[in-house]
Amino acid sequence: MALTIKDTTMTSDHTPHTARQAPGRQHEWEVSWLPGQTLDRNTAITAMTLADTTAERDLNEGHQLWPHIQSWAQELGLTAPDAIARVSEPPSDIDRQREQASRQPEREAAD
Repeated sequence: MALTIKDTTMTSDHTPHTARQAPGRQHEWEVSWLPGQTLDRNTAITAMTLADTTAERDLNEGHQLWPHIQSWAQELGLTAPDAIARVSEPPSDIDRQREQASRQPEREAAD
């Protein structure tokens, strides 16, 4: 497991998922397998640790890492099976999501 944590990005050599500091928001982070959510740095590290640990492994409730997976998932407000399912999906394009959201009219403006 090799999780690389820098000032504004987090990457892993076991998963294509990434985390990065939200543009213009010093204390908020975005993680590619949790689209639409912002996290603090510590929680982003938890999310990336979970992604790195579950990548390339067949995990189930009997696995010795399962208690850790459950704990990390719970910290993110997820169950372990839900977190594993989300991590198994390809990374979302954080920039594209932000761009699409900025193009959508606000609800009040549309009314």
